[in-house]
Amino acid sequence: MRPEALNFIVCPNCAGELTLSSDSPRADDGHILSGSLACRACASQFAIRNGVPILLPANLASVKLKTASRFAEEWTRWSDLRDYYEREFFDWVAPLTARDFADQVVFEGGCGKGRHTAIVASHGARAIISLDLGESAFVAFAHTRQFPNAHVIIGDLLNPPVRAAFDLAFSIGVLHHLPDPAAGFASLASRVREGGRVAFWVYGHEGNEWITRYVDPVRKAVTSKLPAPFLRIAAIPPAAALWAVIKLFYRPRANGKGPSKLPYGDYFAALYRYPFDEIHANVFDQLVTPVAYYLREDEVRPWLASGFRDALLRSHRGYSWTGLATVSRSKAAVAD
Repeated sequence: MRPEALNFIVCPNCAGELTLSSDSPRADDGHILSGSLACRACASQFAIRNGVPILLPANLASVKLKTASRFAEEWTRWSDLRDYYEREFFDWVAPLTARDFADQVVFEGGCGKGRHTAIVASHGARAIISLDLGESAFVAFAHTRQFPNAHVIIGDLLNPPVRAAFDLAFSIGVLHHLPDPAAGFASLASRVREGGRVAFWVYGHEGNEWITRYVDPVRKAVTSKLPAPFLRIAAIPPAAALWAVIKLFYRPRANGKGPSKLPYGDYFAALYRYPFDEIHANVFDQLVTPVAYYLREDEVRPWLASGFRDALLRSHRGYSWTGLATVSRSKAAVAD
């Protein structure tokens, strides 16, 4: 971590100010790779390991840790960053563009291997604080260590150890893996200042009925309980079948869209030029997690009903939901 992160992080137990121990040496690039943080208010102690502050609350639920550890297996295995991630990211957060992140203080709820952290940092954010619950945060730190404006922490999104002082917060593909997605969104938004914006992308129920009917029961009963190395192998045949279907039937048209008469037309067309290992990672992602909610529009829309203005909820390619809203004074007052 860089000492500048202390401007944004707080104690997860009491929201008190954190101080850095005097015996925490800096690396040549300014990072503190090991050491400890202490809360001035409640005297809680938190370790800094491999450059990442570990700011976990005392009463963390085991299901959250299990979910984080399962995803950590994915992000540490498929850990490289790829050029098409930027196109994906701005598609998920549209109508936000790169200009919307420039000179902003940004909070990322769930960073995985740091692919979105690196994108936002490279587009001139004043600072981005990226949180993840699992050890994938160490991968994210390695990927973003060169950015002086990027800070990665381990923490719980339902109790984020950061100040309520951000210009923009976003969470991509994370809220639907929380025990309570609505509470996760409210927690994310609570860290945004009045007039700031919050964005998210989550799985939709609409368009995913076959997953909720056939795949989800198998995930809950079987695959989420398998050892990750075995599941990684077991995911190869369905990934190969999916890859073949995409190559045979989903070549994108000149406008980038897929065949309108086939399910997941635009989504699979977007995957057409992805390498096989990315398809394999996506299949593994669907099968590995203990918790995954496929949310209906009438479940997601109420998230934006109170405490926001200029709220926008749109269907993303017919299988997921993307939301964007500006935090109003009443919402900011609740956060305080």
